[in-house]
Amino acid sequence: MRVCGVYFVFVILLSACTNGVSHLDIALQQAKHNKAELEKVLKHFKHDSLKYRAACFLIENMPYHDYYEGKELEKYLKYFEVYSDGKHKPQQIVDSLKKADGAFSLRLLSHKYDIQNIDSALLVHNIEWAFKVWQEQPWGKNVCFDDFCEFILPYKIGDEPLTEWREQLYNRYNPLLDSIRYLPEAEDPLFVAQFLIDEWQKRPYNWTMSFPEGPHLGPATTELKAGSCREFTDGVIYILRSVGIPCGTDKTIMRGDNNASHFWAFVLDKDRKTYVTEPVIWTEATKSRIMMAKAHRVTFGVNKEWMEESGDISRIYPTFRNACLQDVTSVYNDSANYQITISADDMYNRIDRSELLYLCLSNRNQWVPVDFALMQGNEVCFRNVGSDVVCTVATWNGNTLQIQSDPFLIEKNTGKLKFYHAEKERLNVNLYSKFYISEGYDLVYRMKGGVIEGSNRVDFVNADTIYFMEKAPQRLWTTVYPEKIKPYRYIRYKGPAGSYSNIAELALYDNKEDSVALTGKIIGTPGCWDGDGSHEYTNVFDGDPYTSFDYKYADGGWTGLDLKNSHVIRKIVYAPRNRDNFIRKGNNYELFYWNVGKWESLGGQTAGSDVLQYNVPKGFVVVFEESYSWRC
Repeated sequence: MRVCGVYFVFVILLSACTNGVSHLDIALQQAKHNKAELEKVLKHFKHDSLKYRAACFLIENMPYHDYYEGKELEKYLKYFEVYSDGKHKPQQIVDSLKKADGAFSLRLLSHKYDIQNIDSALLVHNIEWAFKVWQEQPWGKNVCFDDFCEFILPYKIGDEPLTEWREQLYNRYNPLLDSIRYLPEAEDPLFVAQFLIDEWQKRPYNWTMSFPEGPHLGPATTELKAGSCREFTDGVIYILRSVGIPCGTDKTIMRGDNNASHFWAFVLDKDRKTYVTEPVIWTEATKSRIMMAKAHRVTFGVNKEWMEESGDISRIYPTFRNACLQDVTSVYNDSANYQITISADDMYNRIDRSELLYLCLSNRNQWVPVDFALMQGNEVCFRNVGSDVVCTVATWNGNTLQIQSDPFLIEKNTGKLKFYHAEKERLNVNLYSKFYISEGYDLVYRMKGGVIEGSNRVDFVNADTIYFMEKAPQRLWTTVYPEKIKPYRYIRYKGPAGSYSNIAELALYDNKEDSVALTGKIIGTPGCWDGDGSHEYTNVFDGDPYTSFDYKYADGGWTGLDLKNSHVIRKIVYAPRNRDNFIRKGNNYELFYWNVGKWESLGGQTAGSDVLQYNVPKGFVVVFEESYSWRC
């Protein structure tokens, strides 16, 4: 319903533009019975040229924006309201609300267009307050009018219902800036943005991706502080825009390392450089750790170049019918931004000239388009593509994707393509994880540089290093054999700087052959990041690798045992804090490999430990049936 509605407006606008009619006139025609409300706004600002231009910007692009309404929204909002206090597990909430109210369904909501329903008073109020915060703040002088229109002025972020929000949020957050407003640094929006996100994060955010898919929540995200990366991003943007900081949403349709989409907030600094949240520290875009083939910026204004390149919208994969996106891959990848070319010789079938092809990334055992380009002659070229990701190309017949090439890796630092063809030669491989472990981003890397220390004093004064972790663990259970043979009563794990002392399990043994770990009194630093007792130091000795220690501060945390008597530790087994990416003992797995256009099974296994052993074709790409894509 939603795609079809946007498509209808899109087609009409395209055809009208070709007849020389102004964009404003086209939008007013689309307003139908609501035309008079929009004309009130234009009349209100007719003597203020800049505000009139701002009103025109909003109205001209308004046909591309929509929302949902209905009682079902109350049901959807309830998921986040209940979870916001952090006292319940996400799945418990889902199950409870489903039992009480029935499952949430987007189809039960009414679909509305902004252009046909927005109130003149709401639009005037939004424009007046947007100008107020832009013009009164010291950082506003470093925000040009175009950036103001795109990244401060919009009255909404996504498909949330129409509502006034600026004055309320301004009154809450603007007073917080009194202590920094007149500092020299406050002329940079980035400085102010960091101050505000630090204030906002004094109450922890409750993360989850367990809730049903639904529309944006609107300004309520600033209070609820619960949900996925999308809700987090929305909350940040509403706060920042309420005080005149240019910001917005960037996203990747599919990450290159964990088979999921991702949203994040960006801010433009005084020099128009992009900085992003990761998650609560603003980081220069080129230093972002998000692995992506493509990055897109969500805009309020329509991407006219995109519209022209798209041509007949009916033949385009639905993802790309949204005309309010800009390709910003080059902003993130800098010099590692490539143009890749796939020859007709590398495709399974003959592709007609001018047919659209899609660059696709893996989502478990499916392929998801992240970019499109026209076949030109004997090749297709995709511009501004990131590296170190596995892709394929496909066509779309209006209903299904047809894969047209073997998967290929875009090599890091070179942009060269390495195709994966399943060969006759076989290899024995050990698989420890369900999807690719991203260096520097996955939680396991927080253990690199960690130490296991021994002491005969409970305060660990003059503690000795029993074992130093030179690299991050790459499997669920890692076993090491210390060389130090000195006996100790007190043993602890201490994480490296900035790691929150993340660790899931630690087991200590007298002898290499022992299978029963030493026991004692659990000691450590109390307090966890969530503040709810869910990630305390005691979790490290509960025998469960899916509970973990996440100290409340980045540094200074540790967990350990008082063994009561001195012991020489001859074997250590540990597990990193993880997102259940490793192989689970007792679970069933089936491995598939890509072979000329289809997935073929390599057989099912029940994991007897944290490793799966397979005999596979050389030069392959594999996927777990119920897990995540993995490359070798």
